[in-house]
Amino acid sequence: MPRYARAEREALADLMLEVGPDAPTINEGWTARDLAAHLVVRERRPDAAGGILLSPLHGYAERVRLRVAARPWPELVDQVRRPPVWSPVSNPLTDELANTMEFFIHHEDVRRARPGWHPRDVPAGLAARLWKPVSLLTRTRARRFPAHLLVQAPGHGELTAGRGGDRVRLVGPPGELVLFLSGRQRVARVQLDGPPALTERLRTAALGL
Repeated sequence: MPRYARAEREALADLMLEVGPDAPTINEGWTARDLAAHLVVRERRPDAAGGILLSPLHGYAERVRLRVAARPWPELVDQVRRPPVWSPVSNPLTDELANTMEFFIHHEDVRRARPGWHPRDVPAGLAARLWKPVSLLTRTRARRFPAHLLVQAPGHGELTAGRGGDRVRLVGPPGELVLFLSGRQRVARVQLDGPPALTERLRTAALGL
């Protein structure tokens, strides 16, 4: 079975070493060092990882992340590349499920912050794997959108969300839809059809966590 999570992890670690710790990312205000520290905390600090999602714990998680970020760059990237086998999100049983989308997104966070970037050819198997979480992202990030939102990935399927009313159509490959629905609309290569006010609202909506 292809290990897409491992492939995206390795590609991200290689790219981080190539661009260096101060390289920008798509995440506003974050450098490659900030992103690497985030990933290390997520996998190696379960006491702080909850703060990534839970607001009451965010302050503690951020303090831990900043301490982790101060580590030497080669060491930090190596910790991204080699996750602990005991981690709830990166052990052999959970790695593909928990990390394929995670590392695809963060690989693109670094790639698409560089001048002259362009979408890469995503293997068919990885595209199929990325289509699965599009359903969850559509339900959770766009459920209150004030229109009938139709999300389509040609060759993979379609989904609907929103509160109904005017129709807006969001079309793209699964990887581009994942980026769009995770709050990276400005770099996602998708097609949006519908009333201009609604398509602009979706392009600028706070869809990320």
